[in-house]
Amino acid sequence: MGIREFPGGAPRGKSIAVGMRRSPDVSPRRLSDISPQLRQLKYLVVDEAIKEDLKWSRSVEDLTSGPVGLTSIEERILRITGYYGYQPWAASYKREERPRDSPGPAEAQAPAGAEAGGRTSPHCWRCSGAQLRKVFWGVAVVLCVCSSWAGATQLAKLTFRKFDAPFTLTWFATNWNFLFFPLYYVGHVCKSEEKQSVRQRYRECCRFFGDNGLTLKVFFTKAAPFGVLWTLTNYLYLHAIKKVNTTDVSVLFCCNKAFVFLLSWIVLRDRFMGVRIVAAILAIAGIVMMTYADGFHSHSVIGIALVVGSASMSALYKVLFKLLLGSAKFGEAALFLSILGVFNILFITCIPVILYFTKVEYWSSFDDIPWGNLCGFSVLLLTFNIVLNFGIAVTYPTLMSVGIVLSVPVNAVVDHYTSKIVFNGVRVIAIIIIGLGFLLLLLPEEWDVWLIKLLTRLKVRKKEETAEGGADLGSGPQSKNRRARPSFAR
Repeated sequence: MGIREFPGGAPRGKSIAVGMRRSPDVSPRRLSDISPQLRQLKYLVVDEAIKEDLKWSRSVEDLTSGPVGLTSIEERILRITGYYGYQPWAASYKREERPRDSPGPAEAQAPAGAEAGGRTSPHCWRCSGAQLRKVFWGVAVVLCVCSSWAGATQLAKLTFRKFDAPFTLTWFATNWNFLFFPLYYVGHVCKSEEKQSVRQRYRECCRFFGDNGLTLKVFFTKAAPFGVLWTLTNYLYLHAIKKVNTTDVSVLFCCNKAFVFLLSWIVLRDRFMGVRIVAAILAIAGIVMMTYADGFHSHSVIGIALVVGSASMSALYKVLFKLLLGSAKFGEAALFLSILGVFNILFITCIPVILYFTKVEYWSSFDDIPWGNLCGFSVLLLTFNIVLNFGIAVTYPTLMSVGIVLSVPVNAVVDHYTSKIVFNGVRVIAIIIIGLGFLLLLLPEEWDVWLIKLLTRLKVRKKEETAEGGADLGSGPQSKNRRARPSFAR
């Protein structure tokens, strides 16, 4: 027995436990309400075996789960005396009955749904399986973003050897944006339970532009400016590929993340974060070092200026979209990108024609155009934009951004074997600095709070393990003999 006998000879442990239990509707509010039970506590002694069970009990867990690991004395006594209906020796008790807050980032992977008997809750396994699938999808999305972006960059470089017309290539690839909404509707028909016609789906997505839908005024005020920014972003990027190697272009374009933060901080009044200011400084320092790596030659300076301009246009596009249009659902985003393709066909087509007749971008015959390269570049760019805009449905946004950074080493390996690029110390340091700044910008806004929670949890766990080790060392043969020998109250 784990409860001592009283001088009368009859064991009173059971009667005490029964006497101290009350129904929840008469739970006490003050210590004076349970003074008779408190006086009986001095006769109640629990042996070592039950103490070991109590170590993992509900009351002990609650005492150590607070923000600083402490609870008031009154709350401890209320739990020990059984007013919360707790019986540590009852086999039917399970930990999962106790309500708990949603786990933080550090404990999302932990077996929080484990039962008292050591079994894992099926709900926990389902959550873990969903998270695992999301991570696997994230790896697939990262590889798709990396390969499509690096492939489009390398294919554009290869195309310019036969077809020196960056604006025409930009116009041709942007026309493929028209396929966004048809592809989205095919996915809607295959996946959605409530099927809608094309007209119904179109009208529902047009509510994104306002109550009147897509009018002529809305088209020129809310779609046309983004069409111009889209064209400038792609044209400046492709024109920079003609001037400098693809490694420098891809790493410098990563600075658009820093420009987005600076513009959001100024225009959108986003939250100030010191770590993102550091990332922006690293991006600017990397641009200067990248310019210095080639010795400030006019060719490289122009190329670097073009890709920085492309990154700036991309940042301006994202910030203005959030300012003027807000956030869009998948169907609304697909319709918007298709509208950009329509704008490109209607209003930008005249520019390649003018460039052709002025012989700025001239080709002798249409048979000399590498149509395979043009279509391949357009497909890769369309794939990149589809995954970047709709990949959030299957994985985390941060993983998609990582794919853009991973395209830098891929381009570096290709340039090492196909061009005469020199990876001197300044260029390598510039690449590392810009990549580090990009990764810092991926940190969430509450990253410091999560880090403090994680460090606190690790510190508490280390203290618990140290205390357990000390208790194991302190329990020797004497304590075992003392626990085996029956004891009586004095």
